Amino acid sequence: MAANATTNPSQLLPLELVDKCIGSRIHIVMKSDKEIVGTLLGFDDFVSILLKGGGGIEGRRITKLDQILLNGNNITMLVPGGEGPEV
Repeated sequence: MAANATTNPSQLLPLELVDKCIGSRIHIVMKSDKEIVGTLLGFDDFVSILLKGGGGIEGRRITKLDQILLNGNNITMLVPGGEGPEV
């Protein structure tokens, strides 16, 4: 499967997609059902993610964050270009 992804430019491997999102807004859903929106600064092989200028969303409560480092083990879903739910 990975061989097809490298020969067909229309298919991206998951880490390639995340890499293309660096510098863009991203919406992240955590295992604890918390949601975080921010600008992706970087990530590692475990998909631990560094965001800036974002906010955490929990129910109707929004927390503004300068920077946050998220453990990749706790991330359920990444939405490139996502702005999160309306509150």
